[in-house]
Amino acid sequence: MARAVVIAIFGPTGIGKTAVALALAERLRAAGEDPVAVSADALQVYRGLEVLTGAADAAEQAALEHRLISFLPVEETFSAGQYAQLAHAEIDDALAAGRTPIVVGGTGLYLRAALTELRLKPPPPEGARERWTAELERIGAPALHAELRRRAPWAATMDPNDRQRIVRAHELLDAGELEPPVEEAPSQLWTDEMRHPTVLAGLTMEREALYARIDERVEAMVAAGAREEVLAANAAGASDTARKALGFADLLAGDVAAMQRRTRNYAKRQLTWMRKLAGVETIDVTGRDAAEVAAEIAAAADNVRRR
Repeated sequence: MARAVVIAIFGPTGIGKTAVALALAERLRAAGEDPVAVSADALQVYRGLEVLTGAADAAEQAALEHRLISFLPVEETFSAGQYAQLAHAEIDDALAAGRTPIVVGGTGLYLRAALTELRLKPPPPEGARERWTAELERIGAPALHAELRRRAPWAATMDPNDRQRIVRAHELLDAGELEPPVEEAPSQLWTDEMRHPTVLAGLTMEREALYARIDERVEAMVAAGAREEVLAANAAGASDTARKALGFADLLAGDVAAMQRRTRNYAKRQLTWMRKLAGVETIDVTGRDAAEVAAEIAAAADNVRRR
């Protein structure tokens, strides 16, 4: 009997991951399988930011059931540790029900959290976040960063104005969970260990073609109401986590060109992350349609099943 398999699709923003997932789902259903998509995107969890984050729309969700999108109010914070618990449950439940999970996303840490057993940091001790947030408001991010540098120099590697990461580092110090790095210890992020047999497809594209798609995509998002989403989320008291959505600050300022530039830079970082992933099967999608790419991924999945 063929083994159950998890299929993961990773790639930079704007490359067409959702289209490939839909084409793959159609192919799997034709072969008698029951696919379900599990999002691996840090910001698609937020309800009310669907256009900005590129979450599957109603038609796409009708074509393929999507899990872990649009379920969290924008005022709430969210972490990779919380995501990992939810993603593991979704994947395990799907496999137990005889379904084929398709993990789709461009957030590298969330992809790894879904597919592996990362040791992720715990939630903060009760009251710690409120205490450090109050201190942040009192003295400002640079001063709180200086305090972090005093307490744990190895932990103060973030930008001195990165409010969320500075507060989180203080929380982890309070919990005794932030220790100096052990240089010789291999990072869990880059091991090839998976929770289940997995096909990891990494989509790539010729750089100029990708950047042109990104610019067009940003313009389409703005036309579809992304700025209105941002304004509404800002008025609702969006959390620091939600405000990390790509383009949130840019559209709040009405600067579409800045969002395009920032998105191109982010895509470059995603491609760098992809090159580090163990076991990734890179697929150049330049000039190819989604069905052709899906057929290649399905063939790779069949090979894993037969092992």
